[in-house]
Amino acid sequence: MAKRDYYEVLGVSKSASVEEIKKAYRKKAIEYHPDKNPGNKEAEEKFKEAAEAYDILSDEQKRRRYDQFGHAGVGGASGGGGFGGGMSMEDIFSQFGDIFGGHFGFGGFGGFGGSRGGQRVNRGSDLRVKVKLNLSEIAKGVEKKIKVKKYVPCKTCHGSGAEGSNATKTCDTCRGSGVVTRVANTILGQMQTQSTCPTCGGEGKIITEKCHACRGEGIVKDDDVITLNIPAGVGEGMQLSMGGKGNAARHGGVNGDLLVLIEEEPHPELIRDENDLLYNLLLTVPQAALGGSVEVPTIDGKAKVKIDPGTQPGKVLRLRNKGLPSVNSYGTGDLLINVSVYIPETLSDSEKATLSGLDNSPNFQPDKTVKEKIFNKFRQMFD
Repeated sequence: MAKRDYYEVLGVSKSASVEEIKKAYRKKAIEYHPDKNPGNKEAEEKFKEAAEAYDILSDEQKRRRYDQFGHAGVGGASGGGGFGGGMSMEDIFSQFGDIFGGHFGFGGFGGFGGSRGGQRVNRGSDLRVKVKLNLSEIAKGVEKKIKVKKYVPCKTCHGSGAEGSNATKTCDTCRGSGVVTRVANTILGQMQTQSTCPTCGGEGKIITEKCHACRGEGIVKDDDVITLNIPAGVGEGMQLSMGGKGNAARHGGVNGDLLVLIEEEPHPELIRDENDLLYNLLLTVPQAALGGSVEVPTIDGKAKVKIDPGTQPGKVLRLRNKGLPSVNSYGTGDLLINVSVYIPETLSDSEKATLSGLDNSPNFQPDKTVKEKIFNKFRQMFD
């Protein structure tokens, strides 16, 4: 199912400010919050959709990539085989809870965190890799397997950081809530505030005996093979993301993302211009004068092109739909063929004599109309 436009999800214009986006997200999140809509799967999906939209549009760099490349620039095309898999409820509660005032909750629904209370959820760091693609891979999309060294959950303790199931206890300071509450007397009366528990760091529990393999961290460095499904039409400098494929988090938290930076390998004969491809066709003087048929390279192999008699240098031939697809599936570019004519630098005596004879022929002398046509093309270069 295709993803909806993020601006449409939040009901804001493309010129909306960050504050307008924040207000729109808060309104949507309150409307579709799971505490307000228990058991409503549709509301839960809209809640996640709004959070994903806010995550992109509230970040200047992500928003710029989204405006330029659409969903593929920040999380893949719809059905993109691994990119942009959406946000989990845990992601949302841990990342955006502060937009509603931290642990206070909002609207009387219990606030972000649900049954987790105020416990802190650790998040792993993002991982960045570069992937080189040739034009053929870009044209069709490609699956690539890469090996990366990253933090993964410890196999000995299964990511808990504890040496056995009885090696943890509830934090005595916060009694497992992950937060401590303070009451202060002010001129407006008693004010209650909450902050992360300093003893357990917001996790609500204490490890009494650390895992010997990971020393209580719950994560270790190891190699991991990741499959990347890269959509067709990506380009140099585009960044895609795979949710949850980055570094694992301490003590079973939320994994970071894998950020994939696209590098484009130069083609030996074709030049990319957005979705179009450019090729410089070098003809001999007889080919340009007499016409004929020549082969030109394409992404898929070769294509035959008809050359009309009297073809002039600078003429551009167009092969429709022989370029690259748009990353947002909005069509395919063309192959543009620029005609150049090779003038030999050295000639034999007989060749010189032949050309000297042709120079006196009226057909080899440009008339006024031809001169004006060539001059107008030259002037257009500077307009």
